[in-house]
Amino acid sequence: MEKERIIEPKAIDTNESILEKSLRPKKFSQYIGQEIVKEQLTIYIKAAHIREEALDHVLLYGPPGLGKTTIAFVIANELGVNLRQTSGAAIEKPGDLVAVLNELEAGDVLFIDEIHRLPRIAEELLYSAMEDFYVDIMVGTKESTHPVHFSLPPFTLIGATTRAGMLSEPLRARFGIINHMEYYTDEELQEIVKRSAEIFNVDIKENGAFEIAKRSRGTPRIANRLLKRVRDFAQIKSDGVIRQKQADEALNMLQVDHMGLDYIDQKLMKTLIEIYQGGPVGIRTLAVNIAEDTETVEDMYEPYLIQIGFIKRTTRGRKATNAAYQHFGYDFKEE
Repeated sequence: MEKERIIEPKAIDTNESILEKSLRPKKFSQYIGQEIVKEQLTIYIKAAHIREEALDHVLLYGPPGLGKTTIAFVIANELGVNLRQTSGAAIEKPGDLVAVLNELEAGDVLFIDEIHRLPRIAEELLYSAMEDFYVDIMVGTKESTHPVHFSLPPFTLIGATTRAGMLSEPLRARFGIINHMEYYTDEELQEIVKRSAEIFNVDIKENGAFEIAKRSRGTPRIANRLLKRVRDFAQIKSDGVIRQKQADEALNMLQVDHMGLDYIDQKLMKTLIEIYQGGPVGIRTLAVNIAEDTETVEDMYEPYLIQIGFIKRTTRGRKATNAAYQHFGYDFKEE
């Protein structure tokens, strides 16, 4: 059986999705981190209120687990409108998209997660919906086929993606507001952990919250997941209070090191250093060596390893850096 990855940045199951909703802030004033995104969106929302218009369409992109869905819900709350949620993978044909659009009221927010997975035929239907608030679809069969014109109320589309490069240029061009979600600082994650601990009614000390934060890969979803597991450890192995010592022991048991690397990250980096002498080596070759598909390595593992300066992308493949060698206790060999 495949071992569950505790620092998986995507939601693992339905229960975790329910947990995220319980922790989700309702307003930007409650939202920790992403200061530039918050400041910009707050201005755009206030301006839309003054003009009594729907907010311009918003594209949020960045690695998973950084709060794109939460931002969408906060935008809807700040606007005082309803939010309709779906995903690119759930829309298989134009009729699916029309059904969703048909439920919107004036000013509402339509949130499409993983918007890069929209089928092209459905994506093309979005063009007129986003620009002029109508869609034309063909109905009937054979000789009776005819176009039907659907007018739509003004609405705001919020698209979220972890792979912005996969969006077509015509779709990207129709978003008036484009924001990149950044990894969180340890200090921001510490505040998120403390807020979540308060909601969970968990006694946590500053140093315990920071220990969890610095191992959370800059990602709130991972921070909250680690908090739950450390809470269990503190409850069974200690007095229930999360201090630095309890957090350190619990996270070591979970094989999450002081940089937030788990056993898969460590396997990838050691493969790169030990087998391929630090590279360069192709991403497909690395993926095969750790028994993962290339897309998973590119989307889930590599971004953080690049962010912390352990991997460099070159024209000939991936290379381990001096920082990676030092972290794993190897002597770095200059070329």
